Amino acid sequence: MALLRMSRPLIPPPADFLFANAPNKMLKKSLDAHGIEAARWVAFVSPFTCVMVNTGRHKVLVDTGADGLTPNTGKLVRNLHAVGIEANDIDTVILTHAHDDHIGGNTDTEGKPAFPKARYIIWKEEWAFWTSEQPETVYKDEDFTFIRKNLLPIQHQMDLLDREVEIVPGVGAVPAPGHTPGHMAVSVCSNLRQLLCISDAFLHPLHIEHPEWHAAHEVAHEQITKTRCFLLDKAASEKALMLGFHFPFPGLGHVVRKGTGWRWQPI
Repeated sequence: MALLRMSRPLIPPPADFLFANAPNKMLKKSLDAHGIEAARWVAFVSPFTCVMVNTGRHKVLVDTGADGLTPNTGKLVRNLHAVGIEANDIDTVILTHAHDDHIGGNTDTEGKPAFPKARYIIWKEEWAFWTSEQPETVYKDEDFTFIRKNLLPIQHQMDLLDREVEIVPGVGAVPAPGHTPGHMAVSVCSNLRQLLCISDAFLHPLHIEHPEWHAAHEVAHEQITKTRCFLLDKAASEKALMLGFHFPFPGLGHVVRKGTGWRWQPI
């Protein structure tokens, strides 16, 4: 886990970036209810919470973080080592999507796969999008060297998904497009309990209360709203523990129904 303070020039003011289409009065009311003063909210301080799942037979890593994005990122391998897990122990790496803060640890300083014995998993549409020329038309003035560094060197280890499937026993892919074309969530089930890793389907807990408010860089606005409602209904009805990659650490909580909507109960 790394903690990153994102402000200009990385992103616009957080309220504008995270809730790009929110009506001003409604947004102010919602932020006030959460003790956030928009005018003073100049930086989005976010953890980058990758998940390691030990099934007993498999060691599965969900996302690889943001190595190279800032000096405060790139601690994944070190953190795994600290809990007794080496890079060669990882046999499966699930990439929820290909933004730079989720694939930054795919390769090492020499550009070689950081997890040499792993198969990497990504959604088929996600791979097709980022290995085409489409990103340059969607994300203006971006630097895409991170794609050449962190996706192309692992292509011989890559498996592409095109449907909801169990990747290894107990760990499944859940399609969750909208943030990016082939964004996915990950379901981890054990002893009748479920953890739903939502990745960037929600960037802030306020998106749970207002799933229709999209972030500035999301590629499909109507789709992200549908995806969020699907995931919220799934999490609430199945009483799943939910984890948000960018939610305040540890990013864990439950979703409960509130009238016709939902609210977040953090742990």
